[in-house]
Amino acid sequence: MPTFFDELPEVFVSNTEISALVSEAVKSGKLRKLGSRLYTKNLEEAPESIVRRNWYFLLKDYYPDALIADRTAIENQPSTDGSVFIVSKKKRETALPGITFKPRPGVGGLETDKPFLGGVHLSSTGRAYLENMRVSRARGGDTSRTLSRKEIEERLDRILRQSGHAGVNAIRDEARTLTKKLDAEKEFKELDELIGSLLGTRDAEMKSDLGKARKGGMPFDPVRLEKFIKLFEALKASAPIHRRARETTSQANTNLSFFEAYFSNFIEGTEFEINEAVDIVFNGRIPNDRPEDAHDVLGTFRIVSDTTEMSRLPGSAEELSQLLKSRHAVFMELRPDKHPGAYKIKNNQAGSSLFVAPELVEGTLEKGFEIYQSLNVPLYRAIFMMFLISEIHPFTDGNGRAARIMMNAELVAADEEKIIIPTVYRSNYLSSLKALTHNGLTDPLIRTLDFAQKYTRSLDWHNFEEARHQLTETNAFMDPNEADETGVRLKLYQER
Repeated sequence: MPTFFDELPEVFVSNTEISALVSEAVKSGKLRKLGSRLYTKNLEEAPESIVRRNWYFLLKDYYPDALIADRTAIENQPSTDGSVFIVSKKKRETALPGITFKPRPGVGGLETDKPFLGGVHLSSTGRAYLENMRVSRARGGDTSRTLSRKEIEERLDRILRQSGHAGVNAIRDEARTLTKKLDAEKEFKELDELIGSLLGTRDAEMKSDLGKARKGGMPFDPVRLEKFIKLFEALKASAPIHRRARETTSQANTNLSFFEAYFSNFIEGTEFEINEAVDIVFNGRIPNDRPEDAHDVLGTFRIVSDTTEMSRLPGSAEELSQLLKSRHAVFMELRPDKHPGAYKIKNNQAGSSLFVAPELVEGTLEKGFEIYQSLNVPLYRAIFMMFLISEIHPFTDGNGRAARIMMNAELVAADEEKIIIPTVYRSNYLSSLKALTHNGLTDPLIRTLDFAQKYTRSLDWHNFEEARHQLTETNAFMDPNEADETGVRLKLYQER
């Protein structure tokens, strides 16, 4: 049979019915007191940690009529100073370890507000944004009761990115119905102007970078921008690496470019035997059953083998966009359903990775370019450029190839060694991208591409058959899954 003690939650507020039992448990060391009528079974953790993670359950015991309101209704957690803002008939604040319940007078729960734990209510989204338009000021270092205009803009922009126009319009429509009940005509007018300006139909002054960018027609993805900045910082903190391209003939460039195009397409699932690819690229023999696949390889080769084209670098965000589109148009020419040379109109994803929304592509590219132009080491510019394009995924298809073309253009323009990603190295490459995308880890990507460049330079590209032999000897053509099972890795042919 469960005992009184067993049925207690981790932290609770005592009352007259159980006060005697609680006192005994405290004396016997089974409970400890955290504050006024507040006790816990957790005898080890800091009181602040216990209370902060249980504040939802405690609120009803101190303010049975509470409506979670103001900034707390949007942030859904205590503020950095522990403030929890509510509407209640009770006027006195309640300070507990880690949090302080801060009531204010106001209209209680409405039909649109949401029932919450223990009978308290949570402000509806429309109400929360409407009431957060009321200006409040922090006192004595405390957190202000409402969000700043900049914070509201940033949160509305996030809703726009996640839910589109319908998301912010739903907030505005609900707020409109509550205006009179909350005596908030002035606040609604400001919210209406703000949302309209984010949608491009009004002209309110924007306080945040996100708001200004969206109003200016170039909205961007701030989550991706954080990743770009993180990679930039890691690259700037790395010691410069320079690997000059080996003195090479036009034949060596042709051979290297062939395998560059071959492997780049193989990564994306366009798989041919080497001899088939040789026939396509050098003999102009297009297989009847796979003309589009053949053109993908041939189109990629045409770009990467053209040293003049590969020496062109963007001098502005506009030029970056033009180069991307023109190169994409070449290797995707026979795939009209993939919109060659045009940015995507629907979002795309790979596994769990959802890429940048179509309306944010150009703005995110522009922000990324601003970071890229501050890098000086060619290899690091190449790494950054490759991740920029890969992470944004601006096209319906062909993004990986576009990213690697742009990466190697940085190296060709600086007369440094190219980077190829052999079949056996595919998993390493993709895993390093995911490590940065999902976990913010920059080192795997930098190490992976650094080794890939070192590997490329270890091979002799002057003779096609000899290059093919060296690639075979270094396990380049092995299936990555088979290689993992047998413990085989890509290895340098020889140090240069």
